[in-house]
Amino acid sequence: MNTGQERPELQQAIQEIVDSGFTGMTLRVHDERGEWVGSAGVRKLGESAKPPIDGHVRIGSNAKTFTATLVLQLVAEGKIGLDTPAHDYLPEFGLDRRITVRMLLRHTSGIFNITGDFDPDGTYVPGIPATTAGKEWVDNRFHSYPPQELVRLALAKPARFEPGTGWRYANTNYVLARLLIEKVTGRAYSEEMRRLILGPLGLTGTVAPTTETEIPEPHALAYFRYEEAGEQKTVDVTRQNPSWISSAGDMISTTQDLHTFISALAGGRLLPSPLLAEMCTPYPTGIPNMGYGLGVFVVNTDDGGTVITHNGGMAGHGALMYSTPGGGRTLTASLNYVDDAALSMGEAFQSATQRLVEEVFGGGGRGVR
Repeated sequence: MNTGQERPELQQAIQEIVDSGFTGMTLRVHDERGEWVGSAGVRKLGESAKPPIDGHVRIGSNAKTFTATLVLQLVAEGKIGLDTPAHDYLPEFGLDRRITVRMLLRHTSGIFNITGDFDPDGTYVPGIPATTAGKEWVDNRFHSYPPQELVRLALAKPARFEPGTGWRYANTNYVLARLLIEKVTGRAYSEEMRRLILGPLGLTGTVAPTTETEIPEPHALAYFRYEEAGEQKTVDVTRQNPSWISSAGDMISTTQDLHTFISALAGGRLLPSPLLAEMCTPYPTGIPNMGYGLGVFVVNTDDGGTVITHNGGMAGHGALMYSTPGGGRTLTASLNYVDDAALSMGEAFQSATQRLVEEVFGGGGRGVR
């Protein structure tokens, strides 16, 4: 299914992505040729219906861009200082006073990643029982984690590096950002999200569910696979309590809403231009051709261009979100797949994003789960 002009190369690209192992995918592209929307694969294992165009999907780490935008809007309102120590707003956690709000948004705080991290020698250090825990996560997927608990669990682990001296992607930074938003406004994170982003942009398909387990219809199904007693089991995990990832990845949206959001953000309709410029100023990540700003990756494409992006995976659901500076060309997508503790779809996820970026933006780009 597609709308607008014929784009066989895009339909072929998403079909090849599904053929690489994904259950289903929908893609939305807005560019100088207009709008194109297509889907491939299936909504549910064992059935033939395709994923619903503009269905709801758990967007994973795309939520970080929403959270960072919200913090920067509060900076614009004079309620938060980017270079103020986070400790000044959240003294109850005893944070290192060198960690600023900017470091949280940029992943340069050095704080342990609550969903698991690595020691300098490469040893994996588990965090909460996230999706990397397999059956344990499946069995506990309706458990509620207060964000304060997540932060305290992370702070009980040694810092990865001195604040501001390195870059390490850590979900904990964005759980702290949520608590910071709630502290300075006196309102729930979801209320502020509605006040400053969802309401003004009319994003009726987007929610910050916090602990709610349901996902609005229509939607494709998400699956998780694990081994028990030598037998592979595949479970429908579309319903789950996303508090284990909190505001680092708990949001639900649609490809239409993601397009509206990223085009408005990149187009300067959500932030004053100096703050948008700071958001899109890349810090070195060590990933080729990719830096990290404040809640966004900044990708250098093979043809010399720049793309602002964030991607996310969330236990059988995934979402892609890309825009050129100015918001004139966007790519948003939803994925449904069978996840597992080994994250065995990770490489296919990276390949899928790179293939689409090459097709729409002219090359370059990798995703981060």
